[in-house]
Amino acid sequence: MNTHDLSDLKAEFDAFVRGKCDTGSCENGSEENDPDNEPVPSFVDELSDKLLAPYHSGVYFSRLDIKRVAEAIDESIPIKERKKMLKALFRHTTQRDYLRRAFDEFNRHLNGRILIYQELYEAFPASKAIFDENIDKIRKTQKMLDQIVVDFEEIEPTDEPMMV
Repeated sequence: MNTHDLSDLKAEFDAFVRGKCDTGSCENGSEENDPDNEPVPSFVDELSDKLLAPYHSGVYFSRLDIKRVAEAIDESIPIKERKKMLKALFRHTTQRDYLRRAFDEFNRHLNGRILIYQELYEAFPASKAIFDENIDKIRKTQKMLDQIVVDFEEIEPTDEPMMV
């Protein structure tokens, strides 16, 4: 292929892109089928803000941690941004039992972090105040998870959308 052919090909491609984007199809096409834009239960945004921020929860949940939680409850989610992974995990939540199993698994990870923090402050007593603060945050996060389960309203497949 010579330089002239490449120029023609580039011009043809640019015209194609302009034609598609002028009609708006280049912006909307990928978003319409994007599963990350599906509606999620109302608790997911609050959960993302509180659980994924170490400032609020006292721990850092990595993408791998979230993946392990999903696998422990027999779910398969792709590794993406942590917030998107959490949305994917809870996107189709309709049963309180599913929510309880997921939160029990998160609590298992949180309790593991508490044990690590306790070992660290026993080994380094001067850091006890810092770890105690994080343990308090973890306990508040666990209470929040329990409250979400209590407040969750189950949706049956036969429920009328406007009656729920």
